[in-house]
Amino acid sequence: MRRYPEEVTAETQPDAVTVVLADAQPVVRRGLHALLSPSAEVAVTGEAASAREALALATATRPDVLVLDVELPGFQAGVTIQEINRVSPSTAVLVFTAVEDEHAILAAMWAGARGYVLKSCPGDGIVRTIRGLATGEVILGPRVADKLIGQLSREPRNQQLFPELTAREREVLELIASGMRNVAIAAKLNLSPKTVSNHISIIFSKLNVSDRYEAIEVARRARLGRPGPPGHSPVVRGGSVLLAGRRGVVAPGAAAYAGARSVRG
Repeated sequence: MRRYPEEVTAETQPDAVTVVLADAQPVVRRGLHALLSPSAEVAVTGEAASAREALALATATRPDVLVLDVELPGFQAGVTIQEINRVSPSTAVLVFTAVEDEHAILAAMWAGARGYVLKSCPGDGIVRTIRGLATGEVILGPRVADKLIGQLSREPRNQQLFPELTAREREVLELIASGMRNVAIAAKLNLSPKTVSNHISIIFSKLNVSDRYEAIEVARRARLGRPGPPGHSPVVRGGSVLLAGRRGVVAPGAAAYAGARSVRG
């Protein structure tokens, strides 16, 4: 982990977008640093080589944008991005990776990433993306947008929510959110109470919650266990993705995808 107090930072260049770079490969971090540093609009304030380091830097420096790879050591989409958003709510997380798997994209965006761009993106594209995220935009690479739209169109709504959970775990979570106790859930699903209890322990761990009440709150904010609002559906606009309910928010920890757009790459 490296911080750059000796270089141009928010203190010496107050209008610059502050950025932390998190990638396991030093050559990638150096390349991004060299690409971004000449811009007077961007100040790289640190580098991280693992998810733990990225979280520590987000906590210590609260950058405007944190650029990270989903292949970072210790990275878990349902935990790492949510935790970064928790310790530094003003930080926009940009996933910058070679991974274009649909499930990885969906998991990152539902966890709260505000951008997902492939490493094939040209240099000027990543600079524009960072500036856009710092002003509140949500930006996807066009190939990423295509894959995300395809995944959303194929999966039932409950599978779009909490992709880190199995189908059975999502079913148990929805029943918890509807107010059912373990014995009733066991009877409904033809499971033993012990099996239901095991599912619930795993759900707590994956959602990073400590008890049943926190799990219910998370589930109900995602509209599990009760009807969702009218008009709660994905909308495609010009190759970009806009996920909007009546208030523009789709899930706990997820970004409001107002003004989402794509960049080439």
